[in-house]
Amino acid sequence: MIFGLRNKMDPKMKMDPKMKMDPKMKMDALIIQTFLVVVFSVTTSSTFSQEQDPGHQFLRFRGSYGNGVVADDTRLPETWDTQTNVKWKMEVPGWGWSSPIVVGQKVFVTSVINQQNSELPKAGLYLGRGRKDPPQGVHRWMVYCFNFSNGKKIWEKEVHNGQPKFPRHPKSTYASETPTSDGERLYVLFGDLGLYCLDLDGKEVWQKKITPRETMWGYGAAASPIVHENQVIMVYDNQEASYIASYDAKTGDQNWKTERDETSTWATPFLWKNPLRSEIVVCGKKKNRSYDLMGNLLWEFDGRMSSLVIPSPLAANGLLYITSGYFQDRRKPVYAIRPGGKGDLTLQEDEKSNDYIQWYLPMAGPYNTSPIVYKNYYYTLLDRGFLTLHDARTGEEIYGRQRFRRSMTFTSSPWAYNDRVFFLDEKGRTVVIKAGEKYEEVGVNDLSELCCATPSIADGNLLIRTATQIYCITKMK
Repeated sequence: MIFGLRNKMDPKMKMDPKMKMDPKMKMDALIIQTFLVVVFSVTTSSTFSQEQDPGHQFLRFRGSYGNGVVADDTRLPETWDTQTNVKWKMEVPGWGWSSPIVVGQKVFVTSVINQQNSELPKAGLYLGRGRKDPPQGVHRWMVYCFNFSNGKKIWEKEVHNGQPKFPRHPKSTYASETPTSDGERLYVLFGDLGLYCLDLDGKEVWQKKITPRETMWGYGAAASPIVHENQVIMVYDNQEASYIASYDAKTGDQNWKTERDETSTWATPFLWKNPLRSEIVVCGKKKNRSYDLMGNLLWEFDGRMSSLVIPSPLAANGLLYITSGYFQDRRKPVYAIRPGGKGDLTLQEDEKSNDYIQWYLPMAGPYNTSPIVYKNYYYTLLDRGFLTLHDARTGEEIYGRQRFRRSMTFTSSPWAYNDRVFFLDEKGRTVVIKAGEKYEEVGVNDLSELCCATPSIADGNLLIRTATQIYCITKMK
C-alpha cells in the first residue's frame, strides 16, 4: 500500500500555486521520502522471491539473471545418461568451454579449431603456471548455430583465422567466454582477440579488435560479456592495462571505457538490478567495484580476495554475493551486500558486517565454480568435490563440507530447478541433491566425457556441453 501513495491523491485536491512550503514541512517531506526508500528496500529484501529465469530462452552465462536458477518445469530432467532422456546430441568441432545460449529456436556456441595437434585440456588440478608460449598451428575462431528442436546445424561462421599471439592456461580454451544476446543480435567475445556482433543469421554486424595484454602466468582471459539496454559490456583485467568498456549494441561505437587498477581476474561482470538502481558489479583482486551504467564508480571495497578471482557475482532475495577462493590461499572470502552502497565499503579487520555488507565469511569461497542461491540456501561447490551450505540471508552455516565421490573435481557452476540442485564434474558426472537443510543425494548422471562448461536450460530442455558434443536433455515421454 505504501508504494501506491503517490498515485492515491484525491483528484479534487488542488495545490494553491501561491502556497510555499515552510522549512519544517520540507524537512518532514524529506524524512518521509527517506522512510519510503528504506521501507521499499527492507520489504523487497524480505519478501521478494528470488529471480528465476523464465526458461523460454537462455541469453547469457548462467541465464538471464546470471544465477543458475530457472523456473520449475515438469519437462526438465532429473536423470540422464548418454542415451536416456537425450532428445538430441550434436558434435561441436574444436575446443571451447563457453556455455551454449538459446535465442528463440536457435542454439549458439563458440569454439576454436587448431589445425595442428597441441596439448589438450584434462581434468584435475594443474598445480602450476600456464604455458609461456601460444600453441603452434593455424587456429579458426568459430561460431556455430544449431536448431533448438533437433540439433541440426543451421550455420557456422569463422570470425578469425591465424596463429594465436597469446597463451592460455592448458585447462582452458580460446573459446571459454560465453556469448550473449539481446534477442536481436549475438555478441561474441573471444578474450585477448576481439568482440564480435553477428545477426542471428550469422552475418557480421560489427567487430572490435582487442589489443592482447599479458595475463597472470599466461592464463589468458575468460570473463564473458553482458548486454543491457543497448550496451554490450566487457571486462578485460590483465597485468598491464585493465579496463571495463561499453559498446553500442547496434553500431559497436564505444560508449565509455573506464580504467581499472587491477591485475588479472576471470569473473564475468554482473548487472545488479536492485530496488534502488541498476549497477555493474565486477570482482577484483585489489578491490571489488560497482559502476553505474555510464561507467562511473559507485562503490568499492578491499575484499582481501584470494590470489585468483574467478567466481562471478550473483544476486538473490535483495542481496549481492561476491566471493573468491583459490584452494591454496588463506583468504577465501564470501560477502553478502545490501543495495545502495556508496564510496568505500571495506570492512575493518575485526568487522564481519557494516552498513552495506550484511555478512562476511573469511574462509568459505570456491576456486573456479560460482556459487548458487536456491530457496534461501547458499550452496558453495568446492573444486575438489565438497559442498557446503549456508543461510543466504545470515551467512550461518547449515552444514559443513559434505564430500561427493572421491576423485571428483569441478569447474562447471551449479544450477537448480524442481527442488533439485545439480553439480557437473569434470568427467561428465552430475551429482543431484534435494534442496534443503539436510544433505540428501538422489542420484548421479554420467555422460562419461570431459566437461568444464556450465550447462544451460531453456523451454524444458537442459543443454550440456562436453568436450566434443552438445547434449539436449529433456524428460522423454
